[in-house]
Amino acid sequence: MSQQDNINQTDTLFSQARPDLHPFTFNQAVVDVFPDMINRSVPGYQTIVDGIGKIAKNTLADNSHVYDLGCSTGSVSLSIAKQCAPNALRISAIDNSEAMVKRCRQHIASYRHCSTINVSEGDITNISLLPCNMAVINFTLQFISQEHRQKIVSDIYRALEPGGICIISEKIKANSESVNHLLIDLHHDFKRDNGYSDLEISQKRSALEDVMILDTLDTHLNRMRTAGFTEISTWYQNLNFASMVAIK
Repeated sequence: MSQQDNINQTDTLFSQARPDLHPFTFNQAVVDVFPDMINRSVPGYQTIVDGIGKIAKNTLADNSHVYDLGCSTGSVSLSIAKQCAPNALRISAIDNSEAMVKRCRQHIASYRHCSTINVSEGDITNISLLPCNMAVINFTLQFISQEHRQKIVSDIYRALEPGGICIISEKIKANSESVNHLLIDLHHDFKRDNGYSDLEISQKRSALEDVMILDTLDTHLNRMRTAGFTEISTWYQNLNFASMVAIK
C-alpha cells in the first residue's frame, strides 16, 4: 500500500441535506475524496486511465514529452510512466487547483517510475505549450468555458510533433433528448450500484449544474477536426462517458 492510499477518504460530501449547496469546486474537501468519488461516479474510469497508458506504450519513444492537462491526482501521468517503462519520458502535469496540485505531487512521490513528472499549477486556457509527443485532457474540458475549448485543442495540435497523440475524455450528452435521458438514468443506476443515495446523486447534480457543461460527441470530434486532426476515433465509451484519440 502506498502513502497515497492512506490519505484517500470515502466520498460522503453530499450524503446530508445541504440547503446552502454551493457550486462544485475542486477544493480540499473534494481532493480528499477524489479517487473514491471518480471511480464510483465515472463508468470505466480506471479502464480509461489504464488504456491511456497502453496507448502511450504503443506510440511513445524514450525521452518523449507528454502533457497531462487537468492532471487531478496524477493517475494518468503515473499510468503513462508505468506502461512506458523502462523508457524515461518527460511528463508535464498541470492543474488549476492548488489543493489538487499538492495531492498530485504526494501521489506521484509515492511511486517509483523511470520518467520525470513535473507537476505545476496553471490555467490551461492561458499557457504556452512546448513541442510534445502526446497530450491528454482527461475529464477536464467539461469544466472549462465552452468559448475556450477550441483554442485549447488547437493549441495542442500546434504543439504536437508529427505522429503525436491527443486524447480527450469527457462526459457527453447525446444528440437525442430521449437517448440522453436514458443514459442519465443508466448513469444514476451506476451510482446507486456503487452506494450513492438518491440524495447524494441529486445534490451533486445540482452542484455541478452550472459548472460542468457537456458537449455532444459530434461537437468534440468536430472540434478536433477544426484544430487540424484528420485521424480521429472514439476508442472507448461507457454510457455517457467517452474517450477520443487523434493522431497528428
